Amino acid sequence: MLIILLSASLLVWIAVLIDAALGLKSLDRLEDSDTMTEGPLLSVITAARNEEARIEESLKTQLQQSYKRIEWILVNDRSTDSTGSIMDRLQKSDSRIKCIDIKTLPSGWLGKNHALYKGYLESSGELILFTDADVLFKKEALSKAVHYFSKNDLDHLTAAPSLMGRGFWLNTFIAFFLFGFSYYKRPWLANNQRSKTGIGIGAFNMVSRRSYEAIGTHKAIKMRPDDDLMLGMRIKQNGLKQKFATAMDLIEVEWYESLKEAFKGLEKNTFAGLHYRVSMVLFAIAGTFISQMLPFITIFSAEKVIFSLSLANIIILTGVYTVITKRMSKFSPLLFVVFPITALLFIYSILRASILTFVRGGIVWRGTLYKLSELRNKR
Repeated sequence: MLIILLSASLLVWIAVLIDAALGLKSLDRLEDSDTMTEGPLLSVITAARNEEARIEESLKTQLQQSYKRIEWILVNDRSTDSTGSIMDRLQKSDSRIKCIDIKTLPSGWLGKNHALYKGYLESSGELILFTDADVLFKKEALSKAVHYFSKNDLDHLTAAPSLMGRGFWLNTFIAFFLFGFSYYKRPWLANNQRSKTGIGIGAFNMVSRRSYEAIGTHKAIKMRPDDDLMLGMRIKQNGLKQKFATAMDLIEVEWYESLKEAFKGLEKNTFAGLHYRVSMVLFAIAGTFISQMLPFITIFSAEKVIFSLSLANIIILTGVYTVITKRMSKFSPLLFVVFPITALLFIYSILRASILTFVRGGIVWRGTLYKLSELRNKR
């Protein structure tokens, strides 16, 4: 049985290595795009709930953009800290900013999705950028993005930022998350118009107003915790033109402050990403253990065949990890030395998020409980 499992795992990783190497090589870098300072009006919509620690720094990097035709719609989503007052202060100092203050959440909506939708209703831009309140932008980021968007005649552009963390173990977990996200979601397929695979990243989702309205706006995904990904999926499902690019020298996000915060943050979309199905949770755990932990155990086997298959799995895994890490992050591939431990941490995060969802009867996101029954019914 071990020989069968290790052989199957090896064949899968060889296929993944080839697919990832070719797919990642084909991705464009927004850094390589030309810039433009004049063009269509861009509406930047940022929704925030209790983001007083990061929002001002993020907005200041946005306001110093070299692209000229921008308006900002800042949505304070029921914050109980000073987020709203920070927004109001910035609005008084810059006429390009409009603030919206949300007091209550209508039934049938997730908070962030509702806030982004309300921001859209107040916007005027031909282009819309949905972004988060903790994203830092370099001065040329939006001018390069708008040029790339226009040059390629896109309906949707999403960009991968540089994800940063504090401390060794958090960084290894982020690197592993990017590794798993890349081979599982295969984001490079978003650039293939014949593929139905779509992608969206919360830090940077730029969409034409016409296309956003054509897919039903956030009304169509109002109960999706993974709204950023679902926006991209709906773009592709509707036959619209999408591009996924990297922008790690232009956009930066501190993912979480600690490993504990990362586990907490993943509570909201882990089970959603597995379609709220226990069978998918078990499949994800078993698949991760067999393909990413088992070879590090069986390599100590005295049987030559099992040892050789285990070693081959580890070598190919190293190749996949290196290819993805070098293209999708600024982390060193040397973090692979603790790969089986981070795989175990990832399994723990899946179990933790799934169990907590059942115990609570839903997901808790930014202080609001969303019932599992409603999430399932409207997924």
